[in-house]
Amino acid sequence: MDAVQNLIQGFAFSANVDCYLMAAFGVFLGIVIGALPGLTATTGVSIFLPLTFYMDTIPAFAFLLGIYCGGTYGGSITAILINTPGTPSAAATAIEGYPLSKKGQALKALEMALYASFLGGIISCICLIFISPIMASFAMKFGPAEYFALGLFGISIVASLAAGNMVKGLISACFGLTLAMIGLDPINGATRLTFGTASMQSGIATIPALIALFAVGEILVQGENVYKPVELEQQQIRGEHIKWKEFVCHWKIMIESSLIGCFIGAVPGTGGGIASFLSYNTAQKQSRHKEEFGKGTLEGIAASEAGNNGVTGATLIPLLTLGIPGDAVTAVLMGALMIQGLTPGPLLFETDGNTIYGIFALLIVCNVFMLMLGRLGLPLFSRVTDIPSSSLQPIVLALCCIGTYASSTRRYELVVMLVVGAVAFVMRKLSMPSAPALLALILGGTIESNLRRGLVAKRGSLIAMFSGRPIAIAILVITVVMLVYSAVSEVKGKKVTD
Repeated sequence: MDAVQNLIQGFAFSANVDCYLMAAFGVFLGIVIGALPGLTATTGVSIFLPLTFYMDTIPAFAFLLGIYCGGTYGGSITAILINTPGTPSAAATAIEGYPLSKKGQALKALEMALYASFLGGIISCICLIFISPIMASFAMKFGPAEYFALGLFGISIVASLAAGNMVKGLISACFGLTLAMIGLDPINGATRLTFGTASMQSGIATIPALIALFAVGEILVQGENVYKPVELEQQQIRGEHIKWKEFVCHWKIMIESSLIGCFIGAVPGTGGGIASFLSYNTAQKQSRHKEEFGKGTLEGIAASEAGNNGVTGATLIPLLTLGIPGDAVTAVLMGALMIQGLTPGPLLFETDGNTIYGIFALLIVCNVFMLMLGRLGLPLFSRVTDIPSSSLQPIVLALCCIGTYASSTRRYELVVMLVVGAVAFVMRKLSMPSAPALLALILGGTIESNLRRGLVAKRGSLIAMFSGRPIAIAILVITVVMLVYSAVSEVKGKKVTD
């Protein structure tokens, strides 16, 4: 009951024209970005994050959450029309959407994707609203030992699940930890890894690093193929509208897939791609018409889209309650919280309760705008693939430079963005994920400061630091188990492949 009352207050706190306009604009940009192959919601949030630097907290998050929700849904448009998922989480949607489009039922497939995305997003919001306060109250008991263990868990689980290659994921995390060490020591103020450069004493800022890792690196990779001819068979939006009966008969699988998405999203380091395929596979196993899967079925689209959008709200649960991002997008949103002077963690619910529940309310608003804009703007959004990459990439790169410079008005940040972007390009060529690097950069300070605080309090004894702290020990055990399990699974997978 308290959660409902707080949510009502959140709606009242965020109910102004500026917030709703920013939410609508963010959803619009997100759908366009998500529909463009190669650009994801993470890229979109990274590019436009600097624009929120001088905004108030609530309008800023209305804008960013709009991009997040719109970008997650937008990938389904090109997945259905041209068999090219705009985002990785829409890959399962293409399996059923494109065959339906070839049959002349593109409109029906697009509408099912939209409605399933909306339902998944709303259910995810409900889970966020009721679960977050419980986790926050539990986390209030945490001390340096628990936060140190959580930091390791946040990095290790993302690294272990990174693209099926744990070693590359851990290397990426080590790169992020190295970046986190640059600058002044948080305890005694000594300079580290500055190479005698005064500008580097301030360390590596989050904004240029995340823009470089998720936007600049991707732009450089796509730039290699920008002038190569690509033939895409554009499918027209035609056919009948989806009937109410066709939507209602899939309500059970959509709710089940949304809950799967919520569970996956609440586990740090997973994301919409895993939720989408897991929901799709579950729907296929339970379906009475298994033979239709792969040939074009609304049931498969409903499952995959409800699953990947069910992640959007759930990924905020570990971010807001524990300070651990649920996926790459929330890692960027963590940077947005810090820009606004908010420290993610259980204290947020005590010190900035109105802001938190205002964010919850705006996430619901963003899903409503996604439904409205998606319903009215399908013909427009389906044409985004007509934009030539040779024109798009320079514009995106210019936005990255403008956003980075605007965040601090220092040329040093531009140099950081370009250097880290070059490293991100090499990482992508080597199939190394960027998410562990960003998480390590963000969490590195938390890990170090809490470890050293705990050791100082216990006179340098690591055993004494964890003595009588069962929660911290349990988190460390789970971290080790996850790493060992991932390593064993990877070795077995390679043996099977060989």
